[in-house]
Amino acid sequence: MFDYIYEWIQNVAFYLVLVTAALHAVPNRDYRKYIRFFTGLVLILMIMTPILRLFGTEVRIQDFIDQGTEMYTEYQEGARTEKYEEQTEQEGEGIGVERIQIEW
Repeated sequence: MFDYIYEWIQNVAFYLVLVTAALHAVPNRDYRKYIRFFTGLVLILMIMTPILRLFGTEVRIQDFIDQGTEMYTEYQEGARTEKYEEQTEQEGEGIGVERIQIEW
């Protein structure tokens, strides 16, 4: 139990050091608010990890992430694009181009 807590504290501390280094490396100050927002969301998830582990929802979150990764991989392979094209052809929402003419 204490090993898990010790590892969790190490992870949070390392993350904070990494975020601080990233904020100092950003050349434009306008992007800092976006980086702080995103890293704040990740920090909240990291802090909630022990609580989620107690309730068993950590596994469900990992399944959700895995599902999103699979969908992205399918999209990259073109499976999603082909399904979308078939769906639009069936629904008649596709735009057809008969002829393109370019004049100089």
